[in-house]
Amino acid sequence: MIFTMEDLLNITDLWSYFDEEFLNVTGMPIIDSSPCKVETQILSKYVVAVIYALVFLLSLLGNSLVMLVILYNRAGRSVTDVYLLNLAIADLLFALTLPIWATSKVKGWVFGTPLCKVASLLKEVNFYSGILLLACISVDRYLAIVHATRTLTQKRHLVKFVCLGIWGLSFLLSLPFFVFREAYDPPFSTPVCYEILGNDTAKWRLVLRILPQTFGFALPLLVMVFCYGFTLRTLFEAHMGQKHRAMRVIFAVVLVFLLCWLPYNLVLVADTLMRTRVIQETCVRRSDIDRALDATEILGFLHSCLNPIIYAFIGQKFRNGLLKILAMRGLISKEFLARHHVSSFTSSTSVSANL
Repeated sequence: MIFTMEDLLNITDLWSYFDEEFLNVTGMPIIDSSPCKVETQILSKYVVAVIYALVFLLSLLGNSLVMLVILYNRAGRSVTDVYLLNLAIADLLFALTLPIWATSKVKGWVFGTPLCKVASLLKEVNFYSGILLLACISVDRYLAIVHATRTLTQKRHLVKFVCLGIWGLSFLLSLPFFVFREAYDPPFSTPVCYEILGNDTAKWRLVLRILPQTFGFALPLLVMVFCYGFTLRTLFEAHMGQKHRAMRVIFAVVLVFLLCWLPYNLVLVADTLMRTRVIQETCVRRSDIDRALDATEILGFLHSCLNPIIYAFIGQKFRNGLLKILAMRGLISKEFLARHHVSSFTSSTSVSANL
């Protein structure tokens, strides 16, 4: 991720931001000799901080409940449930960093280099593990519906290794940010958490942007398009209405992920093209991309609290599972469960069937 306008500058309107192409021998940025006028921010930094705080609270509560429901339903837990459990863990870990990002919006990065590296790592791991887990869910549904096979989808011990592989790959794709991110206090500005790349900026920019975007976003996206395309075709051709309804939550989760993260990644591609001089860099284009990164990053951060909301409004099994847990704890009566036609916990089917 690059400097946003707010992260980089609270200086006068004579300067835009520090361009990595202008680096001294120490690898620290110096001021561009052709400054651009700073545009007014779309959102106040305090408004953004409040948004992050609300997302933190919603994500903490929602993802904790999702984990609780899936972990309690051991008898009916499916492969997709395991993936969704890991997805909730990834969102929860990222949500724990949101108070830090909120504070940095107001005061700049005041937490030092170690926390800069850890928070940046968790942000990137959340994104890559999210799309990789969704790709695995698409493959699981493709095998179960299109090929009508449960040989692979029911081997839970293999799923554990797949999940470990996903976490490992996500860590590797995010590792450059952990290595290069540092807390830096530029002249005339608030401190920032940013990657210091040294003199060979263009080369490292390609490594930090293009390779992770290819293997951590474009390829998993193609896998999902392929799997869900054939899955939908099979459901419609076979008139499998019940299974089609059971897929609504999964499709909603994928759609929301793309709506939240695709805009940010598209803007990031445009910024990479500008930084590597593939497209011309102008003051207007620089300002437009900075503002777009600000807005789309907020949208991406918002994603961490949305999946539990999808489960609550669309997923009948999730609601039933939560009600059963509340009944087991004595918080609601069994008569209440009976009125809502909720069966016993052990007799329920997979949470993910209609989570």
